[in-house]
Amino acid sequence: MAVSFKNPVCFTVIVIIISRLIPTIGISRPWNILLPAKLLTLDLAERLSTDPDALDSASHDFGHIVKRTPTAVLYPSSAEDITALVKFANYHSTPFSIAAKGCGHSTRGQATVKNGVVVDMTSLKTGVIVSGDPLSGFVADVGGEQLWIDVLKATLERGLAPVSWTDYLYLTVGGTLSNAGISGQTFRYGPQINNVYEMDVITGKGDFLTCSRMKNVELFYAVLGGLGQFGIITRARIALEPAPKRVKWVRVLYSDFSAFTRDQERLISNNQGKDNQAVDYLEGSLLMDQGSPDNWRSKFFPLSDHSKIISLITTHGIIYCLEVVKHYDEQTLHTVNEELELLLNGLSFLRGFMFEKDVSYLEFLNRVRGGELNLKSQGKWEVPHPWLNLFIPKSHIEAFNHGAFRNIVLKRNITTGPVLLYPMNRNKWDERMSAVVPDEEVFYTVGFLYSSGFDDWEAFEEQNKEIFQFCEDSGVEVKQYLPHYTTKEDWIKYFGPKWKTFVERKTMFDPKRILSPGQGIFNNN
Repeated sequence: MAVSFKNPVCFTVIVIIISRLIPTIGISRPWNILLPAKLLTLDLAERLSTDPDALDSASHDFGHIVKRTPTAVLYPSSAEDITALVKFANYHSTPFSIAAKGCGHSTRGQATVKNGVVVDMTSLKTGVIVSGDPLSGFVADVGGEQLWIDVLKATLERGLAPVSWTDYLYLTVGGTLSNAGISGQTFRYGPQINNVYEMDVITGKGDFLTCSRMKNVELFYAVLGGLGQFGIITRARIALEPAPKRVKWVRVLYSDFSAFTRDQERLISNNQGKDNQAVDYLEGSLLMDQGSPDNWRSKFFPLSDHSKIISLITTHGIIYCLEVVKHYDEQTLHTVNEELELLLNGLSFLRGFMFEKDVSYLEFLNRVRGGELNLKSQGKWEVPHPWLNLFIPKSHIEAFNHGAFRNIVLKRNITTGPVLLYPMNRNKWDERMSAVVPDEEVFYTVGFLYSSGFDDWEAFEEQNKEIFQFCEDSGVEVKQYLPHYTTKEDWIKYFGPKWKTFVERKTMFDPKRILSPGQGIFNNN
């Protein structure tokens, strides 16, 4: 059947518009099937891509377990591009989903979206601006796309630094603030979300709002730890303090789990900011029979001591490693050793198994980077990471050691990667924020940071399920960090008393449920 066009001029204009748009966004299939036609008339159209390589890159994350292919990827040049996209998604006849992706360091596809648009936040170039004075204090205004390593380097130029970190610094500010941001400083300064003064956020309705504890308060507390459900962070104002120059970095070993946890809890109880009796960083980890006592995250133990450490692990099955750090600078150079000795005095670690390093503050905070680059050089970085991160109440940590570490992990003997275990103080977390923690004054974070092959990651998943089943059967009330659940019932259980507020905030800031469908809280993605 022949088709005639009554207005050849109009048709010519349409053809010209389409022909100009298609090469720009790299579409290889009929464009109107993939994207709403009106979207391609916006100013941001030239920054949308459906190039196969772009879609593939945006379809997976660090976990390499879940893959969801988006319709397009937006490479925004400004917050206005993101705002326009979100508003369009809201008012289009068929709303589509949007996922903001920084470095994609999630492990279960949380930053992915099927048949929607991924916003590549790293294409923004907002930068880092330090301001303030010694009397009122210093802050850094940083783009949500900024890597923490870049924030650190920029602030160190002024002799300043944030106080709360993650172990790995090649993560975006917006990404960690959407979860919590934890490390060995959390017991003392709280998670990263507790050290934010102000944010610029694009809500799920497309509103660009500045929020703080005094302005747009509900949005402020919703977004921090909110898993990307309420808005996209484009700027955050971070608290700064004078940066130390160097650190004394010590590891000691335990064969007795009770002594190990008792000493950790003792050290975090002295957590006042200016108290010389406080450690500045504390983490624990497990050493199991996997060859070298070192792991990819950190090469610490002297090679000459590897054999005696391995012998210790062989004897006991699991050895517990306590890692503490004390900062110092020119003013405390002559007292830091004495302070560290006082901190370690009375601890019940195995004598003859204390190891120490003296490194720069930057070298310590960026300690994981060397291991990452080494794995990348061997082609072992882009592999599945079936991680499991849990918060365990102090009252159940002994049971968890016996039931999970010894009766599941040790017996299965499949762990390839670090296993972390260290305590936090609940009073350093703000209950008004979306983040969820156990209802005990002291709780532990347990991180099974596995890596696997593409053909055997399911074995780690089975181990994760067995650990969850043990907790369920034993009444160990755990909370996931970087949570992943597949049913609404599990999410309701996870949030507990916060569920009602979480739903109300979703209705308030993202009523059409456009943002972050990969979390699976309100969308079956």
